[in-house]
Amino acid sequence: MEQASWVPASVDLDRPSAARMYDYFLGGSHNFAVDREAAQSVERIYPGMAGAARANRSFLRRAVRFLVEQGVDQFLDLGSGIPTVGNVHEIAQQANPAARVLYVDVEPVAVAHSTALLAGNPGATAVQSDLRDVDAVLKAARDVLDFERPIAVLMVAVLHFVPDSDEPGAAVARYRDALPAGSWLALSHGSLEGVPRDGLQDTERIKAIYRRTDSPLALRSHEEIAAFFTGFDVVEPGVVALPEWRPDSDDAFISAYVGVGRKPIPGA
Repeated sequence: MEQASWVPASVDLDRPSAARMYDYFLGGSHNFAVDREAAQSVERIYPGMAGAARANRSFLRRAVRFLVEQGVDQFLDLGSGIPTVGNVHEIAQQANPAARVLYVDVEPVAVAHSTALLAGNPGATAVQSDLRDVDAVLKAARDVLDFERPIAVLMVAVLHFVPDSDEPGAAVARYRDALPAGSWLALSHGSLEGVPRDGLQDTERIKAIYRRTDSPLALRSHEEIAAFFTGFDVVEPGVVALPEWRPDSDDAFISAYVGVGRKPIPGA
């Protein structure tokens, strides 16, 4: 298959990408036939997948608005995905034009489109890197963000693509330790909890589809997801089902937990 001129040479058009499938679920156009085929296979098993993707995007919007209200003007968006309506910089800079955002994603199409989208915006940058390579990400972040002031790290719908063997909890802890006091973590993560017993077989079929990508699913329990917030003070309403976090719409239940926490300020 001949690749279009804008497609990075590293993109394998014969293998679906979780990021490009997510773009498809959101109604985006930065995906290929192989991604649409895989995404449609998921939708045949779980027709609510597109709605779940939109609900997750809604949580991102609510979380960023909350963080801006807390005075945050620096964001490190890990696993940022392919640009679509309601990007972090759009939300943050609408409230504070001086807000700065670093987008990080391992998917080359996501970074290529982010770079094009951000041309002319000095407050937002995109780099290609894997959140598991903490040293590389932090090096890039220090070139863009001020680590003397609070930073919000966003890990929205990304850690469920990091297997236990890669120790996602250790990676989150390293980011936490590198952040200045008063910084924040916003996170969403898919879970099997709440899935009816007769739906577990469907979940296994969906996981089999994602095993064809470079990002197999690793769904976790509420307890495991809450553990990512170790060392953070979680704000109300806690680590809860996605639609229950400061809702402003009628998002339906999806099998995901979300939360926002702050790194304590000593003596505060």
